[in-house]
Amino acid sequence: MVPSPSITVLISGRGSNLEALHEKACGYRVGAVVSNTSDAPGINWARGADIAAHVVQRGAFTTSREFNAGLLDAVQRTTPAIVALAGYMAVLPAEFVEAFDGRIVNIHPSLLPKYPGLDTYARALTAGETEHGATVHFVDRGVDTGPVIAQVRVPIYAHDDAESLAERTRRAEHQLYPWVVRHLAAGDITLNGDRVRYGDDVRSEATTMGYRLNPMSGFQ
Repeated sequence: MVPSPSITVLISGRGSNLEALHEKACGYRVGAVVSNTSDAPGINWARGADIAAHVVQRGAFTTSREFNAGLLDAVQRTTPAIVALAGYMAVLPAEFVEAFDGRIVNIHPSLLPKYPGLDTYARALTAGETEHGATVHFVDRGVDTGPVIAQVRVPIYAHDDAESLAERTRRAEHQLYPWVVRHLAAGDITLNGDRVRYGDDVRSEATTMGYRLNPMSGFQ
């Protein structure tokens, strides 16, 4: 029996999307977790789930160049089919992105291109938005600028604060991310240059689940 493709998840903190990727794994498996902080709760969770867990911290290296090389080496040693960022709070070096071109994805808590970066919930509320959501995208050299794969929308209610909106968004993320990774692992979602390609099953399921895709012709 052919083993499922292995993904490596990069984290910096609690790793709620890591847990969702592991618990909802279908057609792939979480083979390893790498954190840039030694006290990330997600590292302890991964070890408790018998997932290989590694810490690669900047402070363990003399220079940024050495750290970048060490991070790339650590992840390459896990031989991932896909690298999934799940709350990894650092910008990846260009050589890392190039090494996993078309195989590295991130989940961001906003409807990109709106609200890249931090504090997305508070920013959406301050702007008076009526909906928020999450985006899974391929990673490029920018910050939250890579080609969008799929988005899930959540409503914003009059009584919401940043905490309640974050909780609603996270619940949606925990459905969207495993779904995207499953189709990536199966080859049903691919990156061709800067264009995302989808199989027919992806389009059909996205319509049923209310996800927005980003085909060549734009959002649908």
